[in-house]
Amino acid sequence: MALTERFENDKIEVVGPFKTIQVRRADIVEKDGVEIARSFHRHALSCGTLDESDELVDTDISGEDADVQAICNAAWTDAVKEAWRLKLVADAAAVAE
Repeated sequence: MALTERFENDKIEVVGPFKTIQVRRADIVEKDGVEIARSFHRHALSCGTLDESDELVDTDISGEDADVQAICNAAWTDAVKEAWRLKLVADAAAVAE
């Protein structure tokens, strides 16, 4: 009786005008090669955050799987990043008022 555990990104979605990447990871437990349990974990990635000068700092995706990195690199164009930066600046100004 061998129990094994493996992980896989079973769903990767690009959502909204700012191309938020949503990743669902499945944690799979198998007994003798037959799946006996599965649970899910989700996380979302945006293309960056603002620094103190209102410049966009790219999100570090180096810890993500290669498939997630490839999707982020394709979706987060310069135009998307600039639109996201402008939204963050506007949101910060609204909070400051």
